[in-house]
Amino acid sequence: MKIRVHVIPGSRQTLLEPGDPMRAHVHAKPVDGRANDELLHLISAYFGVRSSAVRIVSGQTSRDKILDIECLKGATSEE
Repeated sequence: MKIRVHVIPGSRQTLLEPGDPMRAHVHAKPVDGRANDELLHLISAYFGVRSSAVRIVSGQTSRDKILDIECLKGATSEE
């Protein structure tokens, strides 16, 4: 499953706002990939999958990203 996410790094709190695109507020600053790491952890917790099941497909250095999440059991892929 692919989702679009707009990341807001350096936020006071870490939270995820549903929508299209989702808005992810992460505490970490975009230094040495820390904001991306926190984003992947946040998304994996939200969808109930392991962190390794989430990867950045597009936008590694951008605030606008496309993420791929491995489908859960019984879910179908939209690809």
